[in-house]
Amino acid sequence: MTVDNVTPLGADVYEIDTKMAGYSGITAGYLILGDRPCLVETGTSTSAPIVRDALTSLGVGPGDLATVVVTHIHLDHAGGVGDIAGYYPSAEIVVHEKGARHLADPSRLMASAKMVWGDKLDVLFGTLAPTDAARIHALGDTGSIDLGNGRTLSSHYSPGHAKHHVGLLDSLSGDLYVGDAAGVYLPETGDLRPATPPPDFDLGVALDSIALFEALGPQRLLFSHYGPVANVAETLERSAEELRVWVDLTRQAHSEGLDLDHAVAMVRDRTRERYAALQGDEATAEQFELLSGAPSNVAGIMHWLERTTG
Repeated sequence: MTVDNVTPLGADVYEIDTKMAGYSGITAGYLILGDRPCLVETGTSTSAPIVRDALTSLGVGPGDLATVVVTHIHLDHAGGVGDIAGYYPSAEIVVHEKGARHLADPSRLMASAKMVWGDKLDVLFGTLAPTDAARIHALGDTGSIDLGNGRTLSSHYSPGHAKHHVGLLDSLSGDLYVGDAAGVYLPETGDLRPATPPPDFDLGVALDSIALFEALGPQRLLFSHYGPVANVAETLERSAEELRVWVDLTRQAHSEGLDLDHAVAMVRDRTRERYAALQGDEATAEQFELLSGAPSNVAGIMHWLERTTG
């Protein structure tokens, strides 16, 4: 079986385009193929059959997948966990302890997602199916996942983007799976933009998470949105700079008493020139906005400002 959405990255790591909502290059899952195959990120529920076909093409059958780990429980990263758990009945499901109960009982998570996305929810994400709690391994602030042959994936709590977020470092390859904590990267244009959604965004914690990633000394960053980046130090520095730019502009809008819609318009206008994707074709701009929408980013920063400044 051959599929066109699998890219080998070396060290037995394969990038899988989950084809979120029918788009290419939106959300990546990664298979670490060793003695104990491990899937990092499942993508959405509607992507689960696509991810399963990719694993099948790599020789991973229903009884072969040892572990599924997600960087956090947002639906573009973990919406397919329940479906993937069903396809691979012996796989352990690994998530930070603050996200574990939502994988076992997704009702609250789905209700809040419905409030945010409305009718778009089914098209973009589908429905997160529950996972048997007995199969879920909840991580503390650090943890380790056995990949076989002495190779491990170490987990590092990085909650600036979401309180249930972890980064994952591969001991063999030096790859660091950054989830959304370092922002959203668009390989077509080299753009990097922050991901600061409500309700958990916190600037200090987000900058600390980026500093932690740098201190881990990774060889390469693997973005869930999207793909591998080898220039680690410069990219993480840019991640921190982007956060500061968006926070400074949103803080200005907040201090001027602008409501959310006007704040979004101001920040979108003043950041537009930073991103080549927004100068190019409409499809690339739409893709970038879906990945890291200005309304979501500004709303998250506003929420943090109101929490911290009163």
